[in-house]
Amino acid sequence: MAHNSNYKIPFRRRREGKTDYASRMKLISYDKSRLVVRISNANSTVQIIDYAPEGDITLAAAVSKELIKFGYLGGSGNLSAVYLTAYLAAKRALAAGVDSAILDIGLKSPIKGSKIFAALKGAVDAGLDIPYGDSVFPSDERIRGEHISEYAQSLDENEVKTKFSQYFERGLNPVDLPKNFEEAKKNIDKVEV
Repeated sequence: MAHNSNYKIPFRRRREGKTDYASRMKLISYDKSRLVVRISNANSTVQIIDYAPEGDITLAAAVSKELIKFGYLGGSGNLSAVYLTAYLAAKRALAAGVDSAILDIGLKSPIKGSKIFAALKGAVDAGLDIPYGDSVFPSDERIRGEHISEYAQSLDENEVKTKFSQYFERGLNPVDLPKNFEEAKKNIDKVEV
């Protein structure tokens, strides 16, 4: 609590742990569009945003739930889905005339090989010019979902049906996830986003 008259109450979003204003001000000072990656347990959202004094302007966006339209049948919260979501958002940004951005990870920790850097790789592979270091990206095998496929192959038939029931409901055997990933990526390239 306050003990003297110099106590300053932090902004509401800072008190709630939602915004790091020092980091935000630094990103805004670069005067470039931001590739904003927000990830929950079940979904991911990737947006390309410009700063404006009256409020940020979203230039392009994609949500992992949209991937079903492009034939992706895997989980919408896994590494492959985050990559494809960023890939789709970057394609939309390029169509809107945005060719460069900087990564905004919000309050997430920058852990090597994490979903945030899978999103960065997806945006870079789509053609956005974003500064990065190669060492932070997850391996291509993990991005394609080969680790999920290998895990599914190591289980017996009943365990696979139990642990991957949602995959089977969508009509995908988890062993075929890398193939489904490649098909979805090709479909994103074909369609005018």
